[in-house]
Amino acid sequence: MYDTFIRERINNLRMQNNLSEYQLSLELGHSQGYIQSITSGRTLPSMAAFLEICEYFKLSPAEFFDPSIKNPSLFQSVVNDIKLLSENDLILLSLV
Repeated sequence: MYDTFIRERINNLRMQNNLSEYQLSLELGHSQGYIQSITSGRTLPSMAAFLEICEYFKLSPAEFFDPSIKNPSLFQSVVNDIKLLSENDLILLSLV
């Protein structure tokens, strides 16, 4: 069950960031076919590689596994902006 989710999530993140499998592989410091081997189902990333992928996309592992977050970069940007709001602004936002 998680195998398919991990493969699809990595592929979706890659496409959202306009990266080829080749580019992402090299950006992560792996051989040129590394991401393709994951998305094709031949292999899964090791735990260390998984954490590197999360770090690359600026996601926590929990965010990676949350399928409700369709655009993690945008989500993280909004969360970071919310953290800067005053308590009064947060109260107003909660009323929307």
